[in-house]
Amino acid sequence: MSTQTLKRKSRIRERNEETILKAAEKIFSQQGFGAATTAEIAKSAGIPKANLHYYFNTKEDLYLRVLENILETWLIAAEDFTAEHEPKEALENYIRTKIELSRTCPEASKIFAKEIISGAPFLKKHLDKNVNPWINEKIKIFEGWIADGKMAPVDVRHLFFLIWSMTQTYADFNTQMTIVLEKNKLEKQDYETAAEMIINMTFSLCKLN
Repeated sequence: MSTQTLKRKSRIRERNEETILKAAEKIFSQQGFGAATTAEIAKSAGIPKANLHYYFNTKEDLYLRVLENILETWLIAAEDFTAEHEPKEALENYIRTKIELSRTCPEASKIFAKEIISGAPFLKKHLDKNVNPWINEKIKIFEGWIADGKMAPVDVRHLFFLIWSMTQTYADFNTQMTIVLEKNKLEKQDYETAAEMIINMTFSLCKLN
């Protein structure tokens, strides 16, 4: 088999997996893991059920892949948390990125919330293996900023908890917000207002104003 043929097949596989994962994210966010079926996901993806199982053997495999993709996207959002960046720049970019993900990918946040509320049966090992080392690495960067007098001392883990809760609520509880705001859906300006407020609150906490 030629290299060109292998590359073409690889691209086709990537496209098909992406289509399936996008459909799975939608169904899992609406129904949760227990109620969702691979038949519904295949229908949403516009493919036969047999094709779905060619790429993902079980519903569990597909669900875990969706969860891993969500976490990977969120961890990539914190790329500016390096020793070369200033805390103000890093925090603002991170908060704006997280709010934008809540605006453009609300299904992802809702799936994650349901998984955590249920005790993280699928994600616990992944969180221990990947997220804990990630946050420990970020803590060292924050400790460097604090030691250099660039920001006030804070509990970094709880700082992340606060940012996650404030940004992800605009995905998880957007229905509540639309009711209170008397709108059919949140507008881009609502997310921009949220980002500004969260940034200002975080800067105040870290004494970055």
